[in-house]
Amino acid sequence: MVHLYLTRHGETCENVAQVLQGHLPGELTPKGREQAENLALHLPTDVRFDVLLTSDLQRAIDTAHILNRHLCLPIHPTPLLRERDWGGLTGKRIADVPAPEHFPEDVESVEAMFDRAHRFLQWLNATYDCKNVLAVGHGLFCRCICAALNNQTIRDIPRWQNAELRHLIVASDIYTQKLHQDTEASAD
Repeated sequence: MVHLYLTRHGETCENVAQVLQGHLPGELTPKGREQAENLALHLPTDVRFDVLLTSDLQRAIDTAHILNRHLCLPIHPTPLLRERDWGGLTGKRIADVPAPEHFPEDVESVEAMFDRAHRFLQWLNATYDCKNVLAVGHGLFCRCICAALNNQTIRDIPRWQNAELRHLIVASDIYTQKLHQDTEASAD
């Protein structure tokens, strides 16, 4: 069993502009840096974190570095925590995104996101069993991880605010559930 403390990166310029960031690096706003600092100061004091995982996208790495000023943990970037790949929609304003049935073929499917979420959870359990893991990800994909963990759809999981921390318990027997179909455009 892994105790996963999962957070979303701090606010980015692209979040403010309501742009689909996907695999863009993203730039933290001053408010986003402040959110990460505030989270660092309000992490659970009764938990000793063993490792800090982060998406390999810059906005998450920047958030992880701010958190780590207070923790001094090894930081391990992983592409498993990346946000949804929006393909040809990357960089578009959410208001201009077509209905899901009209998404370009290069947009990462919801099924592919759930496959990746399950791979992340399996890897997490195999690598960090009995550990307390702090991880920095992205809003939509964090919701996907929660949905995969709880056999729900992404829409069943409340939106993830910037620098919001949620505690998840990842047990080793969670991987037998069928993947869900769901879709949502988000500037996460």
